[in-house]
Amino acid sequence: MSTLVLELRAGDLLVVNGASLRFRSRTRVELVARARFLFGKQVMSPESANTPARRIYFALQCAYVGPEEEREPAMADAHRLVAEFQEATTSNMARQLLERALALAEQDEWYQALRLVRHVMRHEATVLGLDPQTGTALPPGVAGAGAVAMARPALHHAAQ
Repeated sequence: MSTLVLELRAGDLLVVNGASLRFRSRTRVELVARARFLFGKQVMSPESANTPARRIYFALQCAYVGPEEEREPAMADAHRLVAEFQEATTSNMARQLLERALALAEQDEWYQALRLVRHVMRHEATVLGLDPQTGTALPPGVAGAGAVAMARPALHHAAQ
């Protein structure tokens, strides 16, 4: 059986099988058994789930690393949120990425599913003029044509 070694910095958060661990110092952790985990910037707080795409990400995150009793309801929430998003959006790319993300989650391919939703989150931020890191409104004048032009290559790449 192979092991996975993670290097974490002071302040990093690691969620393993529903338990949150925050590291006080730089450390290396070796996972020697199969575990459901996310760490660092992959972990979204409930307060950060402030847009439709971010709520989808949070629901999938909970379905993946949440406590056992929360996983099924969180997956149901993800399906509902994706259906609402797909109905509201005009972006075929976002629809396809979300459909694929749900399929990957159902196949236990959580990292790939969450990666696709992060693409949709960046697309949503670009379209709505939001900060891609926080999902909050950008200051006036920041979300101009430059932000859209810079985001296009990443969106084109995400669709391939």
